[in-house]
Amino acid sequence: MQYCKRCTYPIIAVNLSMGEDGVCSGCIVNEEKKRIDWAAREEELHELLFSYQKKDGSNYDCVVPVSGGKDSHFQVWYIKEKLKLNPLLVTYYTHNYTETGEKNLRNISRAFGVDHYVFTPSLETYKRMNRASFKMLGDMSWHFHCGMWTVPFRVAVQFNIPLVVYGEHGFLDLAGQYSFADRPEFTVRDRKESSLRGYDWNDFVGKEGLTEKDLLWAKFPTDEEVARVGVRGIFLGVYLYWDGNANAENMKKYGFQASEEAFERTYRRTSNVDDIHENGIKDWLKFVKFGYGRCTDHTSKDIRLGLMPREQGIALVRQYDHAIPQKSLKYFLSMTGMQEEEFFRIADTFRDPRVWWIQNGEWWKDNLWGEPSSYGEVLLPKDAWAKYQKKTS
Repeated sequence: MQYCKRCTYPIIAVNLSMGEDGVCSGCIVNEEKKRIDWAAREEELHELLFSYQKKDGSNYDCVVPVSGGKDSHFQVWYIKEKLKLNPLLVTYYTHNYTETGEKNLRNISRAFGVDHYVFTPSLETYKRMNRASFKMLGDMSWHFHCGMWTVPFRVAVQFNIPLVVYGEHGFLDLAGQYSFADRPEFTVRDRKESSLRGYDWNDFVGKEGLTEKDLLWAKFPTDEEVARVGVRGIFLGVYLYWDGNANAENMKKYGFQASEEAFERTYRRTSNVDDIHENGIKDWLKFVKFGYGRCTDHTSKDIRLGLMPREQGIALVRQYDHAIPQKSLKYFLSMTGMQEEEFFRIADTFRDPRVWWIQNGEWWKDNLWGEPSSYGEVLLPKDAWAKYQKKTS
């Protein structure tokens, strides 16, 4: 498996491509940041945001989707405190929040004096969606992605608010799926193909007893509804130099808290602190599927920001990326009624044969630091082993 020569990403990473020089598209696009006139970009942003301002105070100026994390705090600070606009915060609230995440979510509307719309699916729907999406996709948090990219737009239509303002554009900044020159905005196509992995709410009807009425929140507004309100989704990270570490540090003065306890799968304590599975078992499943995890994400970001040398990033990936997060796993099993053996057996079915091969009854893969190594017993039935043969060049 090929790895980027600058950061720690493998070529298998989602929406990533590798140049002939061995440098990934994410690193190449991040080089654009050095050449962008960020002051001019910010002026563009101001012009755009103020064009949606309700100067008579008759409605909110925009919808701001928030989870409560460091970047959410920054988004609200920028729009409310710096620009003096009046946003409506919208949260799709899972039943997975950490103690720190709960504190941060409660803090954000209090710290900035803004209204906050929080939607929570029923606990039973949450449990059923966890089981269904894990079995279908190897990702129990699909409902969270769906909620994050659906509920804010449903609220925008309901309240007749044309502008939805997200923070970082992940596929731009991490993967280099776009150029900064493209100024990418939200599209319904990206929502389904990238954020929702090609699935939508109707794919879950009939799974684990789910019905259409359980998933009304997951239905994106119709084309007619979007057109009536003129809804548009933009990303602050297209117009502002985005640095999550700086956001975390700067937002502490407004009450944002880092995690008090260390995570089992990454060295950062300020990123993905809201949901127990984001730095937990959901992320371990990414390692199972694609051979890399959250620590690879974080080290790649920090290498590109000039905060650590690649050698340090490699050492951190070696320490964290394979770790099984016991706390998150136990929580998932308790919420779904699934047994641990069943969980690991299902997880094995999602391993990508471009990454993994079977040798002596164990899973093997190539590593960022050079030599391959094994990562545990194969739980697949032997009639499914054929495609997991070591590829020779």
